[in-house]
Amino acid sequence: MSEELQDEVEAINSIYGDGCLMPSNDANVYILKPPGESSSLRVEFPPTYPAVPPVVLGTNSTGEHGRRGDAARDLSLFIQALSSVYEPGAVCLFDAIEELTRLLESSAPDEPQDRGATPESVEEALPTSKATLDANTIDTSEPPWVISDPFVELRSVFVARCAPVSSTEEAETFVQHLLSSDKKVRTATHNITAWRIKGPNNTTFQDCDDDGETAAGGRLLHLMQLMDLWNMMVIVTRWYGGHKLGPRRFALINQTARDAFVKAGLVSESSNKDKKNKPGKS
Repeated sequence: MSEELQDEVEAINSIYGDGCLMPSNDANVYILKPPGESSSLRVEFPPTYPAVPPVVLGTNSTGEHGRRGDAARDLSLFIQALSSVYEPGAVCLFDAIEELTRLLESSAPDEPQDRGATPESVEEALPTSKATLDANTIDTSEPPWVISDPFVELRSVFVARCAPVSSTEEAETFVQHLLSSDKKVRTATHNITAWRIKGPNNTTFQDCDDDGETAAGGRLLHLMQLMDLWNMMVIVTRWYGGHKLGPRRFALINQTARDAFVKAGLVSESSNKDKKNKPGKS
């Protein structure tokens, strides 16, 4: 197994949960179980991957509640997703899974009615245009947040903020400033954080906080590792909408964070390895 594939397997399982990408009994063949109820797939990674693309061999099993035709649909959509995101020399599985999720959602006939919250609830989740600090809170200037679009599913709303940071103290200050200055964020169900910082003498600092959403902070941190982001922090805020999302919530948390990274110019929309020379990456 190449180092790139080993890192990708670890990152995918960290983001989507153990068992998402597992080796089979055949050499170079893995079983991919995307989040949700889609079918599991057999994917072969040639020894020269990512210089050459993975090969989709077929379905391994249908989802738990799979119906006739679902396996063929999932196989076709994943092949479509893989072909649209693969670039020679760049690992592609994270982007392919996210694209597959998007394609599955768009192909579900009843999904638009289930996913959205009311326009009022989305608007309320967005950051206020001008925040003021309470008299007894910390005195600091507004952090240079880059804010994602709101992601809404079953009335749960997710919004991410990312910003460059140069020390753990600065990252913690940014968190406190946000919680002190924005009541909507402060009263949210979860504020999940992660940061990666390079210090002097080749020292590095990495940390995360689940804020009650078990394992979500670690998955955010692994997403940043997968994207090779340094001297950056991210906060994903979730307002619970009254409906449990199951494992799907972890994909939404990471999707929202990735949208903030894209808007900050830290990663292209087409590939998480297509990086630009912007602050926050080494």
